[in-house]
Amino acid sequence: GEPRPLGANPLRTVRPGQQPQRPASAPPEADRYRRADESVRPVLGGEPAPDGRSTRWADHREARRAELVRVARRTVHHQGPDVSMEEIAAAAGTSKSIVYRYFSDKTGLQIAVAEAVVLQIQGALEAVLRIAPTPRDGLRGMVAVYLEMIEHSPHVYAFVTRDGSVESGGPLGHFLDSVTALVAAPFARALADDDGGPDPAQLALAEAWAAGAVGFVRGAGERWLAHR
Repeated sequence: GEPRPLGANPLRTVRPGQQPQRPASAPPEADRYRRADESVRPVLGGEPAPDGRSTRWADHREARRAELVRVARRTVHHQGPDVSMEEIAAAAGTSKSIVYRYFSDKTGLQIAVAEAVVLQIQGALEAVLRIAPTPRDGLRGMVAVYLEMIEHSPHVYAFVTRDGSVESGGPLGHFLDSVTALVAAPFARALADDDGGPDPAQLALAEAWAAGAVGFVRGAGERWLAHR
């Protein structure tokens, strides 16, 4: 008989009434298994690989937002807490409508600036506390750092604390809570009993005293900023 073409299947036959088999161009078995695996992966809890374009866009958006926060903070520092969104947009070299793409309103921008300020101040306070030889030295160092920072940029401090943002559960409200814990911690350790743990009553007194100290320093600092 005639020679078969290279790669022909000697078992491939078509009987009467039977549909011909799929051509050789059909996807190989490995490809079929791969497609089946991809189809069930979401059901099994797997996550598809992230889209590189969406990831790059998210990174770009986050970087642009951080840059607008830096520009807003710098503009407030030089021009005062009543600076307008138009002035902030102009300083950033863009339009107000672009700024509103990243922040819903001026309050949203205020909160974002407050978050940046809180991170900076909290980092400085923790650094001072780490090197303080005694709780009293740590407290004195934290008070000095706090007052120096608000004195350096009173406009920014006024911008992020206005409209009750400290008491409304915003970034500065949480910041004051964390500072209270920072102040209380070394005193609580100093009051620890012989077993290495603080007495609950003494710990409660240390936390109450720390909250009073933070409130006193904040109140004195803000009055000084207002009246000099």
